[in-house]
Amino acid sequence: MKIAIFHDYFDEIGGAEITLLYMARGFNATIFTTNINRNKIREMGFSDIRIKSVGSVLNIKYLKQILTQLRFSFIKIAGYGLYILGGSYSIYASKNHSPNLWYCFSPLRGLYDLRHFKKGLLNIIKQPIKEIQIYFDKKAVKNIQKIIAPSYTVKERIKKYYKRSCNIVNHPVAIGEFKYGPNKNYWLSVSRIDPYKRIELIIKTFRKIRTEQLMIVGDSSKEFKDYFENLKRNSTKNIIFAGPVFDRKKIADLYANCKGFITTTRDEDFGMAPVEAMASGKPVIAPNEGGYKETVIDGVTGKLIDDIDEEKLIQAIREIGKGPEKYKDACIRQAKKYDTKVFIKRIIKQIEK
Repeated sequence: MKIAIFHDYFDEIGGAEITLLYMARGFNATIFTTNINRNKIREMGFSDIRIKSVGSVLNIKYLKQILTQLRFSFIKIAGYGLYILGGSYSIYASKNHSPNLWYCFSPLRGLYDLRHFKKGLLNIIKQPIKEIQIYFDKKAVKNIQKIIAPSYTVKERIKKYYKRSCNIVNHPVAIGEFKYGPNKNYWLSVSRIDPYKRIELIIKTFRKIRTEQLMIVGDSSKEFKDYFENLKRNSTKNIIFAGPVFDRKKIADLYANCKGFITTTRDEDFGMAPVEAMASGKPVIAPNEGGYKETVIDGVTGKLIDDIDEEKLIQAIREIGKGPEKYKDACIRQAKKYDTKVFIKRIIKQIEK
């Protein structure tokens, strides 16, 4: 069966894009998208994947989203036995492409569960516009024949906002890419720099425990550049900003040599980075919410924190920091459940159904 994968754009690379690249490799599928950063894709080791543009869009946030939505609304690509939809705007291609299934990373969080996360007059003004967006978003979902969620957290959002049932196939992690190494006395955070990731909470924590080192890997979109710069201004010498790292070997080395991994994202969809850390034999400290509850085993592969704050983070860092190596075997065992081979087999079962 020839398979086509539709996704919003590939000039911004995160967990969603990595998942679809592994999916394309596993199915020998062709990806159709708008903007493409081939240098990033090549640096990540995915130069073998066929990626075609259906037309570029302006890289201005809200305009980019609208134009992407329009691109996929009008395209018609024939000759494929299955169309897999990956993004929040590429789902508009569902009306012209069948049979189809949507690997839903999450209903748009800015429209649904995080609709009122941002405060201020501007967000109040935007609410009527969001109502219109929600109407068209739900209309597009009606043309989708099957939905797959990456986690129970996302499954519940789909049920709540779309009134649709779905099955779960967790995100893939290429376990073979990661290895265990002796720690070099730093804690690691790998994340897109975005307010709902709550990076400021980690920074405030390490400002209070300056005997510990923190390395932050990641970059922000243009929208959150001021937020990112503010994080840097409020950091101390024990906090290192490494910027974005796309080379998979380099990121594997950073995981291998850290003491442990820290993440603070609010109600995370799934969270590939903690699984990558566990694949490297490293314990994870995370909030007891969202996808983390499904991947991290409290007290076995790390620490899950209720109502996370700075003091609780400090306590967890000190507790796990006493002997992070004791979590190694359990972490590697747990990570193997999410290997790319397991992912492809589970997706195939869903296609067969």
